[in-house]
Amino acid sequence: MSEALVVVGQGMAATRFVEELSKRALGRYAVIVIGAEPFRAYNRVMLSSLLAGEIAAADLELKPQDWWAGRGVTNLFGASVASIDRAGKTVTLENGATLSYAKLVLATGSHPIRLPKPGMDLPGVITFRTMGDVDAMLAEAQPGRRAVVVGGGLLGLEAAYGLAKSGAKVTLLHLMDRLMERQLDAPAAKLLLKAMEARGVEVLLGADTAAVEGDGRAETVRLTDGRAIPVDLVVCAVGVRPNADLARAAGLEANRGVLVDDAMGTSDPDIFALGECAEHRGVAYGLVEPAYQQAAILARRLSGDFSAAFAGAVLATNLKVAGVSLFSVGDFMGEGEGKETIVFDDPSAGIYKKLVVSDGRLVGSVLYGDAGDGLWHQALIREGASIEGFRDTLIFGRSVVESEAA
Repeated sequence: MSEALVVVGQGMAATRFVEELSKRALGRYAVIVIGAEPFRAYNRVMLSSLLAGEIAAADLELKPQDWWAGRGVTNLFGASVASIDRAGKTVTLENGATLSYAKLVLATGSHPIRLPKPGMDLPGVITFRTMGDVDAMLAEAQPGRRAVVVGGGLLGLEAAYGLAKSGAKVTLLHLMDRLMERQLDAPAAKLLLKAMEARGVEVLLGADTAAVEGDGRAETVRLTDGRAIPVDLVVCAVGVRPNADLARAAGLEANRGVLVDDAMGTSDPDIFALGECAEHRGVAYGLVEPAYQQAAILARRLSGDFSAAFAGAVLATNLKVAGVSLFSVGDFMGEGEGKETIVFDDPSAGIYKKLVVSDGRLVGSVLYGDAGDGLWHQALIREGASIEGFRDTLIFGRSVVESEAA
């Protein structure tokens, strides 16, 4: 008889987990996947493309209904889980329905952060996290209307680009002195700023939001230096925090996220967590690739491979912002003794590459405009591979290195 396995959350991590599990233990578990949003699992990475009108909503769906059904998975979407009864091993939905489990997997993702500033709860202030947020933004952002995006990280840049493509007049506010400061060094960030401006986005750096003001809805964004920016729409895109609410309410150990061990197990032996809601060795990853690695580890574990262990991930960012390919990994700033930097810079082509080398090994890189070698760089860093034999040609790419080695 199949064991009841309930997955709470229906995002990218949960979908990859079900995919990995079905390869290894199809039929061993009776799987139920529960998602709060009224859609089947979709690709959040592509939300900015949906906002920009480059793709349709249907293009975001990760797996069609027959894929889930073909693996014997019961797929409940538009259904929120209200509570977990660990003693009775049940979950209760908001509609009152109760489901039993033998194993429970939490993949509840993250909450978008709203700045704790006056007026952030006014109508016309939206976060950017879900398809519902995109629908709300498109309803507000008609051509010619004024939009302010607060936050110059990935989410903010995606929102600004999408709104500009939809015809809105967009101003992007960022507190720091450069865009995506956690992923890019200063030269790459400067190129990105120029790319955003070329796409019709006004960028204000060092801009500290003091308040959103308006009579019944957002009308003005006021900065701490006194500047006032008139708006029809405000998008707060300053980051996310792990959604560990359900876990905490059930008494599971949690810090920023649900605490998990190398087997993705929580403080309850029958409950596991993965993806953005999980905190492993003090790190709550907000990236897709570590979530996919965790999904594979947990699937192996629940299939009987008790040697599978998640030892952490080499942090890398591999994405496309406003049509520009970006990649960064490891210690890309290259500060400290014993570290060398190798730079290739071609402003006319919009290409910038920076490698950081220490003790004959690659320890970090930033790629702007041409990120094709990013995953190779990540593998070199993860494996601690020596680059002494091709150090002088590494900056020119894998194809050059391999052609010279042939």
